[in-house]
Amino acid sequence: MQRSTFKVLFYLKRDKVKSNGLIPLFCRITVDGQEVRFSMKCDMNPKFWDVKAGKASGRTTEAMKTNSLIDNTKVAIYKVYRELQERDNYVTAEKVRNVFLGGEIKQQTLLELLDKHNRERKLLIGVSICQWNYGSYCRTRERLADFIRQWYNVSDIPVREIDHRFICDFEAYLTANYRPAHNTLTKYLKNLRHIIEIALEKNYISRNPFVNFRMQYQNPDRGFLTQDEVEKLIAFQFDNEKLEQARDVFVFCCFTGLSYSDVFYLTKENIQLSFGGKLWIKGRRQKTDTEYNIPLLNIPKMILEKYEKRQQGNQLLPVEYLQAYNGLLKQVAKVCGINKNMSSHLARHTFATTIALTKGVPIETVSKMLGHTSIKTTQIYAKVINSKISNDMDLLAEKLGSMETKYAMNI
Repeated sequence: MQRSTFKVLFYLKRDKVKSNGLIPLFCRITVDGQEVRFSMKCDMNPKFWDVKAGKASGRTTEAMKTNSLIDNTKVAIYKVYRELQERDNYVTAEKVRNVFLGGEIKQQTLLELLDKHNRERKLLIGVSICQWNYGSYCRTRERLADFIRQWYNVSDIPVREIDHRFICDFEAYLTANYRPAHNTLTKYLKNLRHIIEIALEKNYISRNPFVNFRMQYQNPDRGFLTQDEVEKLIAFQFDNEKLEQARDVFVFCCFTGLSYSDVFYLTKENIQLSFGGKLWIKGRRQKTDTEYNIPLLNIPKMILEKYEKRQQGNQLLPVEYLQAYNGLLKQVAKVCGINKNMSSHLARHTFATTIALTKGVPIETVSKMLGHTSIKTTQIYAKVINSKISNDMDLLAEKLGSMETKYAMNI
């Protein structure tokens, strides 16, 4: 950020001479050529004023009192100027005067508002949001703080100073410094937009700088494990307890479709007897608060039984925190000889694709079990693999057999 020019000058306002011959003392503040003035609330005899020095001359008591007032005022104004430079992305003479005179209404800054939002969100973890959601806003806060410091040379910025250019610059900064995937970049920007919407609701700003800014999630190329890979994972004998536990949690999710946050908060209350006297997993998704109902298949049931006597608190399975869990899964993939980037969400994709859709479970049923609010979301998971196409066409051929026979008789 280019530094502004800044000057403080004290002078006598000679067009305001009083009947006793004294003249009011004024202060003039100049920032980048723009000036403001205010009265010092004291009068001077012009005979004892040094125009060049901008101070009272002589060693009288009155001169010393005046010069002390000037010096203290100058120090205070410079302090205000430096603080404004640290706080705001630009400084004006009017701002400096208003803060010094106590007339400025404190502005809401972006990082202060984001911090308040994050403190409130932290209290909702496990109630209405998951740890990941909170962590996403914390990462956004870190990126914004670094961006503001590097691009504007200040520690924070008033919300009202955020404009379309700021958003574009933040997007460019993220791309250049972190090279995030498209949807990760979009998530940072959507988190920022959410904070701006809060500022609008609270009347901190009167316009939305995101009005003409376009961003949209892309449907990602969803990876999944094949049936052979799932079987390889199940059959592997681990000599490392942590890796074995991570594998078991992952396999549990492969056969239930639960997301990381949902399996993390899974308790006995989620396992219920339902239709036909069978066990089901019932609950509400941490991410969207939508209901899910999943029949408990034998493999996940065996996993629950395996850890029944090792439970810690209410948690049914030994689920590590996300970063550690994903790190363990990468080691699991390596030792099992699975050449894929295994992460927590890959299990959910595997359930939708390999375990359900390719086995003939209707997409509407899969959507309901996954707790999706729209079937369009489920369609992202609907990978059509060659074996499924082959099986479906074999079934179709059988159904068309009689028609083919009739046609052949007429040739």
